Amino acid sequence: MTTLYGIPNCDTVKKARTWLDAKGIAYTFHDFKKEGAAPERIAQWIASAGLEKVVNKAGTTYRKLGEADKSTLAGDGAPAVLAANASVIKRPIVEHPGGLLVGFKEAEWAATFG
Repeated sequence: MTTLYGIPNCDTVKKARTWLDAKGIAYTFHDFKKEGAAPERIAQWIASAGLEKVVNKAGTTYRKLGEADKSTLAGDGAPAVLAANASVIKRPIVEHPGGLLVGFKEAEWAATFG
């Protein structure tokens, strides 16, 4: 089963969902705003893709984080900070039978989904 994690009004998530729909790829959408993000799952994403790839440092939510949270993001407390501030997670994140995709890059997705 493929699961796409994100925020519905995010332009990149919209592009990703449109792409999956156009390719006829079935997926479940997990809305961070309504359903949150479990620290355990975030820890798995970090282990798989790396912290730098999972954290969205370009967004306004990251820039608004306090210095304590930013410091915590560099260590073992990162999953808890990201769970409490889901908008700081890079979007979309897609769990699929073959692994994990972070962000939407059409060429990477085409190679993954065929």
